[in-house]
Parts: sequence; C-alpha cells; structure tokens
Amino acid sequence: MPETTATPHYHVEDAVLSRYQAGAQEHEPSLCCPTDYQDVHYLDVIPEEILTKDYGCGDPTRYAKLGDVVLDLGSGAGKNCYMVAQKVGPTGQVIGVDFNDVMLNLARKYQGAIAKKIGFQNTEFVKGKIQDLKLPLAPLQAWLQKNPINTIEDVARYEAEGDRLRAESPLIADESIDLVISNCVLNLVKPSDKRQLFQEIHRVLKKGGRAVISDIVCDEPPSEKILNDPELWSGCIAGAFLEAEFLQMFEAAGFYGVEILSYAPEPWQTIDGIEFRSMTVRAYKGKEGICLERNQAVIYKGPWQQIQDDDGHTYCRGERMAVCDKTFQLLTSPDGPYAGQFIPVPPYQEIPLEAAPEFNCQAKARRSPQVTKGEDYHLTQLNGDTACCTPESCC
Repeated sequence: MPETTATPHYHVEDAVLSRYQAGAQEHEPSLCCPTDYQDVHYLDVIPEEILTKDYGCGDPTRYAKLGDVVLDLGSGAGKNCYMVAQKVGPTGQVIGVDFNDVMLNLARKYQGAIAKKIGFQNTEFVKGKIQDLKLPLAPLQAWLQKNPINTIEDVARYEAEGDRLRAESPLIADESIDLVISNCVLNLVKPSDKRQLFQEIHRVLKKGGRAVISDIVCDEPPSEKILNDPELWSGCIAGAFLEAEFLQMFEAAGFYGVEILSYAPEPWQTIDGIEFRSMTVRAYKGKEGICLERNQAVIYKGPWQQIQDDDGHTYCRGERMAVCDKTFQLLTSPDGPYAGQFIPVPPYQEIPLEAAPEFNCQAKARRSPQVTKGEDYHLTQLNGDTACCTPESCC
C-alpha cells in the first residue's frame, strides 16, 4: 500500500488541538470546504453558534437510518450529531467522540434545548481519541489528577490504568455501532496511528454495519514542504490520503463493498500542483466467518462482462456462479452494497447450516443447474391451459 506521509518534524496532535480550540472560539473558514446537505431542514433546530463553529467537507449524515446507533468520529461542535439524531429518531442513539474539551463543551451546551425542540434526547458526547476508541479519557484524566506523573514508575502506573480502563470500561464497546460517520477528521490523525484508526472503526461496528466517511484526499503525495507545515496539518491538507490509498485503508482493515459515494469535481485547494478535494466513501463490515457449501449460486446481471470482488472471486455476466453461504448473503442482501446487481439462485432442497460442509472457495467457479435442483430432479411439467400464448393473445 502506498504511503502518503513522512514523519513530521513536530507534534501533529498539538497543532491540531490548538487550531481547533481556536476554531471553537471564533469561526475559521479555512478549516472547511463548501458542503451541500441533502436534508437541510435538520439544521433548523441547531443554534447558530454550532453551525458557524463546526467544520467539515461532506455530508455523511444522509446515510443514517431510523433506529441506528451512530458514532461520529471527531464530532466537534456537534452539528452532524444533531442532524443524525433527528434521522435515527427516539429509538436510535448518537455518540460523538472528540478530543477537544472546548468543542465538547460547545456541543453539550445545547443538548437540552435541542432535545426539547425535537421531542427526545438521544445524543451523548464523550472525550476520546478516535484511533483508540477503547480508552475513556474522562476517567483517565480524573485518575491523573489524583496521581500526577513525576517518575518513570508513575508513567508505568498511568499506562496500566489506561489498559485497565480499556478492558473494564471501554469507551466504545466491540460490535455496538450500526453506522460510523466522520466529516473531515481522519486526515488529522498522525500517520503512525492511521492503520489502528481504521481497525478501531471496524472493531466497533456490528456485523452488517457500515462506515461513511467524508475526508480530504489528494491526487499526488504531499511534498516535504507540505508535510512539515503545522498549519497545513491542522488545515486538513498535510494529512490527506492519496485517493486510492483512502479506499485501500478500509480494505486492509477487513471492510468490503468499499465505494466512492461522492468525489468533488473541483479541488478544494491546490498547493505546489497537488490537488486536494473532498471524497465520501462507504464501506461495510461482515465478511468474516467460514465458507459453507449450501449449493447456492448467483447470476451477475451486468453490464460488465465480468467483475471481481474484494476476495478475488470472479462473476461472469449471465452465468450461474458457485458461492458459499456467506458470500450468497452478502451479494443478495437488499441492505448491502451489491443490492440489485445479482440474481439469487437458492437450492431447491435447503441444506441446514449445521449440516453444511466447508465450501471449496475458488476464484471462478460455475455452478451446474443440476447441483441447485438436485441430482434426482427429473420433473416434467407442461403448462397446458396455462400456456402464455393462446389464440387470443398477441404473441
């Protein structure tokens, strides 16, 4: 996988925190690029103070569904959380995670007022690092106030307390989230933590859950000059992903169905000939598990002559392709990324999961209709009076 960044000669987190603390006090236009929201009426209940001090580059909120449990990474002033809160309704839940106390206080300031306007409260704002979603920073910070660090032994005790909190009181539990969103924040994470960041997104999602991330990407690797400019790091430039690398990070973390939902036709900024623009990507969790043979097949509808999935399986247009039960479910789910692209061909005689042998996963395997129907299938059935063509018909 290509690397877009070298190690900066300063502390990325300090530069980002300082810039966004200032952005919570006074609006800073350079921290965001123009964004069109699909459901603008959700903005009506949000105070102007939040709207002017919230920064982003896309609209991941439009992909939330009624009843979803949603996690917003780098929730800032809370605009996206409060939009999503209305979409998921009283049966849903929205958790905003941010490292910036000033932003967290601004988001919490209006919780009660917004809940009164929409008729329910389903939002929560917590302090944490998005690349370490197990670690609850509020109790760790309280522990640190009582146990200040003065020696190397104190550092060891601090780290042990962090490990204990991760194990006993994780900020975000495993497989607890339906939808992870983020709006122009992942690029702010220091390069050495980005792989862990995507692994954390994958960890917290339920099976079948999805991530929708809007962020800044670039068409060429940033120059050394860009990488070593603190203003460009906190300004969502130096940490931008290469276009292809952004998608590859999802794939490497175990996601499937990775798809570009939007790609800004014009660059947001161009520096030293390198174009930086907004991109929104969706990815799904749920391809984990063993492959079981249940005599299923799928038919790819087209229009391409053949396509290949993330695991190297090839599907030929119009042909019955053999798949395991797991892949059959992924390809034919009405809520999945491939909805409407495949015709499901289930077996005439269903094989119970507990009786299904392991599937011999091949890159390109056709399925004989006799396997689907069963070797002893010798039915002869004529349409008779129910024939589609009758003397009165036009065929």
